[in-house]
Amino acid sequence: MLCVGVLLNLGTAFATRADVIIDWNAKAEAIAVDKRMLPPANARGMAIMHVAMFEAVNAIERRYSTYRLSLTADRNASKDAAAAAAAYAVLVALHPEQEKSLTAHLVAALQQIPEAETKASAIALGTKAATEILAWRANDGANAVEGYRPHTTAGLYVPTVIPVSSTYGRVVPWAMSSGSQFRPLPPPSLTSAKWARDVNEVREFGVRANSKRSAEQTDVARFWFVTGPQAWNPIVRQLAAMRKLDVVDSARLFALVAIATDDAFIAVFDAKYHYNFWRPITAIRNADLGNNPGTPRDGAWLPLGDTPMHPEYPCAHCITTMAAAAVLQTAFGNDIPEVSMTSPTAPGVTRRWTRLQDYADEVAIARIYAGFHYRFSNGAAQDMGRDIAKLVIRTKLQRLSASVTPKR
Repeated sequence: MLCVGVLLNLGTAFATRADVIIDWNAKAEAIAVDKRMLPPANARGMAIMHVAMFEAVNAIERRYSTYRLSLTADRNASKDAAAAAAAYAVLVALHPEQEKSLTAHLVAALQQIPEAETKASAIALGTKAATEILAWRANDGANAVEGYRPHTTAGLYVPTVIPVSSTYGRVVPWAMSSGSQFRPLPPPSLTSAKWARDVNEVREFGVRANSKRSAEQTDVARFWFVTGPQAWNPIVRQLAAMRKLDVVDSARLFALVAIATDDAFIAVFDAKYHYNFWRPITAIRNADLGNNPGTPRDGAWLPLGDTPMHPEYPCAHCITTMAAAAVLQTAFGNDIPEVSMTSPTAPGVTRRWTRLQDYADEVAIARIYAGFHYRFSNGAAQDMGRDIAKLVIRTKLQRLSASVTPKR
C-alpha cells in the first residue's frame, strides 16, 4: 500500500474527474468480471468497499449515522481523496494481485485533487476506514471451508461437480440478525396444482429446443445469464449520475445497495441449502416421482442455459435484483428517467427501463425462460428482497437530525 507522502507528490491534474464513488464501483466491478468471481464473493467485496468509502466521507461531513466506525476527521479534508483511498485499500487487500493496476488508478484519481495539508489527512482517513472494516469482516464466515455432502447411498454414482456457496448462508449479515431471518415458507407440495402449473411453465418456456419462447424472450433469458453486482451496479451508477448526487449521498446510496444485496445473498443461500429443492432439469426428468398426474415426465429435457450449481428455491438472481431495486425505489421512486444495460451474455442486445419494478420483474421472468427457476420461487425471492431492503433502509445509515449533526 502506498504511503501518504508518495501519494501527495504526484504530477499534473487531469482536466475532468468522474464521480469518485461511481468510478471505484466500476473499477471493482471490472476486477470481479476479469477474475470471474462468484456473485456472493463479489457482493461481499462491494459491500466492504462501499461501507468503507461511506464511513470515510461521512466522517468529514457527518450527515448520516455511521455504520459502525467512530472516525474523527478534519472538516476541510477532501472527501474525494478519502473515498478513493478507502476504495483502494479495500481492493488491494481483497485483490493483491491487482495492486499495480489499482495503484495507477489511485494515482490518476489523486492527481485531480488540489494539493493541501488536508489531502494527506483525507488519505489517512480513507485508509483507516478501510482497515477497520476489513478487520471487522475478516472473520465473518465468508472463508469457511466448503463441506457439502452429496446425498447418496454407498456405492451409488452421483454427479461429481460440487455445488457452490453452500456455506454462504452462515456468513455474518450486514443488517439482518441471521441468514434465516427472512427464510420463506417451503415450496409448494409436489402434488399441488400450483406445482404442476409452475413446473409445466418452465418445461414449455425454458426448454432449450422447440420452446414456446419468442425471439425477444430468448434474448431476455440470455441477457440475464449475467449475475451478481454487474446486474445492478450499472443502473445504480446511471441514476447516481443523472441525479448529480454529491459524494456523501452517492457513497450512502452505493453502500445501502451493497449492504442489501450482500444480505440478500446470505438469506437466499440459507434458504436454498435449507430446502435443497430440485431444479427444473431434475424435476422434469423425474416428474413421475412426484405422484402428480399433471406433471408429465420428459427424460431428455434440457434448459436453455447451464443450470447454476446450487439448489433452486428461492431464486438468487431475483432476490438480489429486487433488493437493489427496492433501495433505489426508496431513493428515486419507482418511475425513473430511462436507464439501460448491455450484457456480455447477449451481445448486441440493449435492455431499457423507466420503472424499477419492470427491471426487477424482467430478471425474474428471465429465469423461467432460461429454464432455471419456477414462478413461485421468483415470487418468494422478490418478497425477501423487498423485506431486506426495507430493513436496511430503516436501520442503517440514517439521516441525522439538525440537533445531532456536528457543527462545522
